[in-house]
Amino acid sequence: MSDAIKHECGIAVIRLLKPLEYYKEKYGSAFYGVNKMYLMMEKQHNRGQDGAGFASIKLDVNPGERYISRVRSNQSQPIQDIFSQINARINNTLKEHPEYEDDVPLQKKNIPYLGELFLGHVRYGTYGKNSIENVQPLLRQNNWKHRNLIVAGNFNMTNVNELFDNLIRLGQHPKEKADTITVMEKIGHFIDDAVAKLYKEIKNEGYSKMEASPLIEERMNVAKILKKSAKNWDGGYAMAGLLGHGDAFVLRDPAGIRPAYYYHDDEVVVVASERPVIQTVFNVPFEKVEEITPGHAVIIKANGKVSHKKILNPLERKACSFERIYFSRGSDAEIYKERKDLGRLLMPKVLEAIDKDTTNTVFSYIPNTAETSFYGLVEAAQDELNKEKNRQILDEKDALTDERLTEILSRRLRTEKIAIKDVKLRTFITEDSSRDDLVAHVYDVTYGVIKPQDNLVIIDDSIVRGTTLKKSIIRMMDRLHPKSIVVVSSAPQIRYPDCYGIDMARLEDLVAFRAALELHKERGTYDIVKKIYDECQGQVGYLDTDVKNAVQQLYDAFTDEEISEKISELLCTDDIEAEVKIIFQSVENLHKACPKNLGDWYFTGNYPTPGGNRVVNRAFINFYEGNNERAY
Repeated sequence: MSDAIKHECGIAVIRLLKPLEYYKEKYGSAFYGVNKMYLMMEKQHNRGQDGAGFASIKLDVNPGERYISRVRSNQSQPIQDIFSQINARINNTLKEHPEYEDDVPLQKKNIPYLGELFLGHVRYGTYGKNSIENVQPLLRQNNWKHRNLIVAGNFNMTNVNELFDNLIRLGQHPKEKADTITVMEKIGHFIDDAVAKLYKEIKNEGYSKMEASPLIEERMNVAKILKKSAKNWDGGYAMAGLLGHGDAFVLRDPAGIRPAYYYHDDEVVVVASERPVIQTVFNVPFEKVEEITPGHAVIIKANGKVSHKKILNPLERKACSFERIYFSRGSDAEIYKERKDLGRLLMPKVLEAIDKDTTNTVFSYIPNTAETSFYGLVEAAQDELNKEKNRQILDEKDALTDERLTEILSRRLRTEKIAIKDVKLRTFITEDSSRDDLVAHVYDVTYGVIKPQDNLVIIDDSIVRGTTLKKSIIRMMDRLHPKSIVVVSSAPQIRYPDCYGIDMARLEDLVAFRAALELHKERGTYDIVKKIYDECQGQVGYLDTDVKNAVQQLYDAFTDEEISEKISELLCTDDIEAEVKIIFQSVENLHKACPKNLGDWYFTGNYPTPGGNRVVNRAFINFYEGNNERAY
């Protein structure tokens, strides 16, 4: 993605099902779980680089012994920082007590982070500041083990204000109005409620207070707690939680917006935000890793029993298509194929843009996430070239010489690595004119491969704001003096904000939105902006289920091609010599390529939860009023 946007978080959960001695004997270390968590978090580094956190729980410890450990970091390399701290603590303890080296019970008792239950989180700061307090996992502490709660998730709630007010009505006094705090306190409230009811029930059976605790832990119904807690949540989420006594859960939203996968055998239960993470770290095949069903939770009891239970009624599946286009690692077998299909399906539009002149066209991509779509595009282009060769041979068969046949068959597609990002370059000056010149040099280009008669086709996975294209990429491409520059987006036009975890909150930041406004100005229909604003204002205070997306009508008067042409104009400055065309994927082809991930609200405005319509209307109100605040 040439326009960097912050996105998703990543979660990782591991529950060891055997005693630590088992892993020491089989794998050579009682720190098997810690090591695997490091790998799982690093394999999801792509999902969050602003902060990371790690928590562990030791099972079956004596009173007075520490059983919960947590470490968080918001340093520039947060995962490395966390595990450097963990490694230092472990090594220092072993250095001071060499007798612990081969004694697993002593290690478990005295070394922090060595346990049976682990939760990891990597974060992009899409909501709130990137202070250490906002880095997950969050911890709700209590002297009763079963009332301790550790929470981390990949999520965003659209109705934080409503959830916050509900907590106040319950008599709580939350320390912050953030969705993570609100969600944790909601779950914590129903844990407290369940514990109180269980205690009363067990007390009536004649058990003492001391005898009650293990019975409460055994009888605690995590699924019931989650049903009550999540009843009014509106958003996309994969929510993970650990209870102090050893129960754990991962709950996925009813529309399946945020991804979550799990695997378990007789040694381990694992949950992660991406399937290849589990496949790689635990060396298991694709078919063994299952997806958590939308509205369901994987629940792991302290005794090791694993269940997959329905918590909320599933909605129409609207799994985030951006996961497939960009966010998730492309090493997933399905995602790799889908990204190639996204490129392949763009070929008819590309051929039209270059007048089918593949001879005088160079194909490339913007490093590095668009590379897989590039392969699909090139394969489709090669198919077209082969058809053209066959036609030429048939047309010339009567006069075809060996020399001419060799000439036809020797034609190859021209593919080059044109754009090279200089990752070391930082735009340290904020004054606009100076900064623009620096931004323009973030990408280097490969000289000597483009001729003046050439078209340059360069594929990107998505175009959000268009800033990098305008100020850097198109300018750098133009220095090669091609006849035309065709920028191809494997994603459709991004027209609406996301409110489920991706940092796209402001409408005016989106180049497609700005293009629609310009078209209305040119055609004398700009009064529709006031009409939409009035409709948005008129729905303020409605129940979310009654709110309609009033912003969709902004685009109704224009075809996709008209908006694409206007985007091309907006991103092309007067000093650009080449003809510039911007091509976008169609929503229809997106669904063909990614049939299991039909969440497309940022392209279509069809939000999967009621809160989405309220958010997009609020974003339009903010735009109209010049309010720079987020809409959620």
